[in-house]
Amino acid sequence: MATACHHAMRLQDCNVLIRTLARRGSFARVMAVYYDLRARGLVADSYTYPFVLRAIGAMKLSVEGRKAHAAAVKTGFRWDAYTASSLMEMYTMLGRVEFARRVFDEMPQRFLVVWNMMIRCYIRCGRFTAAVILAEEMERRGVTPDRVTLLTAVTACSRAGCLSLGRRIHAYMYGVFGFSLPVANALLDMYTKNGCLEEAVKMFEQMPESNIVSWTILVSGYAMAGQLDKARALFYQCKEKDLILWTAMINAYVQHGSFEEALMLFSDMQLHQVEPDRFTVVTLLTCCANVGALDQGEWIHQYAESRKMKIDAVLGTALIEMYSKCGRVDKALQVFGLMQGKDAAAWTAIICGLATNGQASRALELFEEMQISKVKPDGIMFIGVLNACCHGGLVDEGRRYFQAMKEVYRIEPRIEHYSCLVNLLGRAGILDEAEKLIGGIPVNKDTMPLFGALLTSCKAHGNVEMSERLTKRIAEQDFPNPDANVLISNVYATASRWDEAIRVRSKMLHPTIKKTAGCSSIEVKGD
Repeated sequence: MATACHHAMRLQDCNVLIRTLARRGSFARVMAVYYDLRARGLVADSYTYPFVLRAIGAMKLSVEGRKAHAAAVKTGFRWDAYTASSLMEMYTMLGRVEFARRVFDEMPQRFLVVWNMMIRCYIRCGRFTAAVILAEEMERRGVTPDRVTLLTAVTACSRAGCLSLGRRIHAYMYGVFGFSLPVANALLDMYTKNGCLEEAVKMFEQMPESNIVSWTILVSGYAMAGQLDKARALFYQCKEKDLILWTAMINAYVQHGSFEEALMLFSDMQLHQVEPDRFTVVTLLTCCANVGALDQGEWIHQYAESRKMKIDAVLGTALIEMYSKCGRVDKALQVFGLMQGKDAAAWTAIICGLATNGQASRALELFEEMQISKVKPDGIMFIGVLNACCHGGLVDEGRRYFQAMKEVYRIEPRIEHYSCLVNLLGRAGILDEAEKLIGGIPVNKDTMPLFGALLTSCKAHGNVEMSERLTKRIAEQDFPNPDANVLISNVYATASRWDEAIRVRSKMLHPTIKKTAGCSSIEVKGD
């Protein structure tokens, strides 16, 4: 039988079978062989435990993990470096990194592989500062690192923002250890992600060798620093571009709102016969959504289907947002219906898409369906729900959802939520309730859209008195707000109070006060 050790098989044969099954990811069969060899009186050894412990961690078998640990202690293998490392990895996979640290602390002799594993365990569970502290302890004790040590330590420094240790590793690599391209790339990544672009550029120029990973890190670094021109120049300097570098440059354009340039670069990428992957496709769909490029978005959708890309939560959400923003909510619904593994982001995308395309009732129906499906809504989703109520003029529903957000889901409303409800109440002419809603909210640059929404409603309903109260609150602040002046002057004009309208307008002639300019764009047939 393939899943168990025959009675005549030696432990060595069982270990070979366990190793083969583990490498195939057949963890249940690994455990079956392990149980069988123990039932037959065979004692697991340092070749058995690493693969069995990995299987236990992958299958989240906490009880079996403790049993295997006890067996390793009983048989004397817990001090073996590879068994100890595997125990630490298993506990981290089980979400008990404190037990991994206990294994580490109990080791009478800490081999390098054990230090490396403990640092990696901290990184794996997101405890980057703890990983840095352990690497610094290793440095103080004079433990000689290898490439794995340096790589994991630099990764921890990058995530924890600990540049001091990272710089020491940089000096150690060049002065003592010798150049290592993977470590050098990790250092480049650390410098760029922590805002030390000049150090990254200097290091890149001094590296005796580089690869496509090095170029990609620096292009992304320039993009993160807002230096798009330098990112573009470096991109075109690289002669051997791969998909990752192309995608990094496209993503740089997207980060800075240069969506048309991103789509043009995609066309250039196609001319170079570089095929996009899932990540590139999602990025390109974001571009299409932002510029309303429906034709290109549909082509990318067809491309994804032709390459048999699974329409999962990430890709499906990008498609829904693209179709919704391009006005094809019917296609968005079609994608949503075919999606596998709908998460909160997917539900949010379709609900918001329906709301902004005038299908408020359908949006709220889907919200109710989502609650039945046990997906927990988040703050962003409630913005879509409240927007749907606003578009549909559903005042009672809007109040109910706003209260449910606070009382049922324990989500603290943000300015965006208040703005939606103020808009809803304002459009319905329920201005007193809207004013009361924002009574305790301070006036500042972040909350001005909220007060602007109520002032707009005051204009629509001719409520001059409330406009004056709001304007007085705004005027008490120490920042200029020309948009509020425009709104109150319009309120006066609507009420035929021309002297007041002229007086407020005259304030805007001051050279330090400028009205915020408006702009809009639409793409028609790709132009």
